[in-house]
Amino acid sequence: MTTLKKQSIKEEIQQYADEVIALRRHFHQYPEASLKEFETIKRIKAELNKLDIPFEEVGKTGVLGTIVGEKPGKTIILRADIDALELEDATGKEYQSKYPGLNHACGHDGHIAALLGAAKVLKNHKDDFAGTIKLAFQPAEEIGAGACQFVAGGFVENIDQVFGIHLDSSVPVGKLVATKGATNASCDIFKIEVEGLSSHVAQPNVGRDAVLAAASIVVELQKIAAREVSPLDPIVVGIGVLDAGTRYNIVANHAKIEGTVRAFSHETRAFVLKRVEEIAHQIAEAHRTKISSFHTYDAAGPLINDDTATELAQKVAAEIVGSENVVTDHTKSLGADDFADFLQKAPGVYGRVGTRNLDNPDTQYGHHHEKFDIDEAGLALATEFHVRYALTYLHSFE
Repeated sequence: MTTLKKQSIKEEIQQYADEVIALRRHFHQYPEASLKEFETIKRIKAELNKLDIPFEEVGKTGVLGTIVGEKPGKTIILRADIDALELEDATGKEYQSKYPGLNHACGHDGHIAALLGAAKVLKNHKDDFAGTIKLAFQPAEEIGAGACQFVAGGFVENIDQVFGIHLDSSVPVGKLVATKGATNASCDIFKIEVEGLSSHVAQPNVGRDAVLAAASIVVELQKIAAREVSPLDPIVVGIGVLDAGTRYNIVANHAKIEGTVRAFSHETRAFVLKRVEEIAHQIAEAHRTKISSFHTYDAAGPLINDDTATELAQKVAAEIVGSENVVTDHTKSLGADDFADFLQKAPGVYGRVGTRNLDNPDTQYGHHHEKFDIDEAGLALATEFHVRYALTYLHSFE
């Protein structure tokens, strides 16, 4: 990409900056929960229609737009997640959520707006690149049920590269992040049902105590991280629910455990899940109870950035903000993101865009906080990151 073209792209994005901010504020006011993004996707379709960008529906609330370049070439997917959280909005801003109990407190409103801004610029330059750019507006990231719709529907087949970004309130505005390797952990949710036998607590030998068995399972599961996985390989086996019993003087005949496994590699993930199930059955048997149900839900795999794609993202980011403002060693997160599903089908990278303004405390709340907000100057950088990465990958203007 020549210097002249790079500068013209930046100027073009700045011309649309206010439109992107307005879109972000619209989506912030009208957040919708996972798999219920009906009005959100309706507005996205309307914006794509304005740009004369054809699209395919993915599931009930997803869309994949397509921009075809002047000549045949490679195909890249740019992705934005679109769902909000079940959380009150306490920002007090003029664009505060109009829907009680729903809030774009993770920045997905900005993701939508930035990708729509990128779509406008890329459409304007369709005669300047070879290949195809696909725009994935993905629902249900927060529950790990959206990316799998694109994968299961075959929309990520024959794709050469995937690229996504996440706004990040822990990173100062003006900085871009591209880090090699695993950056986000997997997320598996497990549910264990323990079946015992009721009796009066005065006759515990007659019953089979599901409470004690479940409590013992919870304790034993903590030893996986402590004794079965290398300390240099971070994992989480977390228990969020232990529910059992109906009355103080009845030996419980049923208990329910719900928890999660987080890991940074496919191998460790598989090993830990196997051990969770084995330990549950072994401990239940030791208490003369049994596991009546063991179920896991695959919310997201480990998010592992491709080295070559990350190097390209670092190069592009340096051209946008200067190499001194590119973070190449961002701390791993045990939080998950189902963009990992895209990365399991095609090489690519998941970058981050800083939105924290050190002079504005409103932008310093963490994600999933009811007062979460962003420095909207980061939106233009997110837009440009999408545009520049796609055009550079497709070897535009060479």
